[in-house]
Amino acid sequence: MEDVPWWGVVSSVSAPVLLVAGFTVAASLQPDFDQISGTVSSLAAVGATDRWVMTLTFVVVGVCYLATALALRPAGTAGRLILAAGAATGMLVAAHPVSADNPFPVQHMLWAGLGFAGLTFWPAGACRRGASVPWTLRPAVAATALAILLALMAWFVAELITAAGQVGLAERVVGTAQALWPLAVVLSCRRTALRPATSPATSAPVAPAQR
Repeated sequence: MEDVPWWGVVSSVSAPVLLVAGFTVAASLQPDFDQISGTVSSLAAVGATDRWVMTLTFVVVGVCYLATALALRPAGTAGRLILAAGAATGMLVAAHPVSADNPFPVQHMLWAGLGFAGLTFWPAGACRRGASVPWTLRPAVAATALAILLALMAWFVAELITAAGQVGLAERVVGTAQALWPLAVVLSCRRTALRPATSPATSAPVAPAQR
């Protein structure tokens, strides 16, 4: 089983840390901003205070996802491509911010939707079969991760549609979960690669030679 290079570990750790730090700092710079109801996109909106903080966060976290996708050699190729595509389209969100005049621009919604989809569905294409496959890449575990991410995504979409007042919380929870799963996969791959090979079963003791 191929190992994940050190820079893949760095990128996978950096993504959730930078994401949470980014939207927390950006929110603290906004006057009277409610992180429960306020979206991450609004932190990078035209006219927002220091909108560059969240804009830069989108880009840097996307770069981390791309590096992680490249480093995840033990994962299935399809999953790595989906993760990379999700990262790339998610980065384009920064180039098409929302504004007070247009809170739901088509391009912003398109790239955000594709980014969320890629970061949600990539476990389905990353799973592999075999005794030596890291546990996070096994079909049953990958299916469980996909189900959890889909459930969180459904909550976020429901909040968007119903305007129930917790869309910001839902978005942060699903985004953080999406950032943590690549980290879990990388760590499990590293652990599997570093584990010493299992020695064959000890053979029965040989009787001493007769004199």
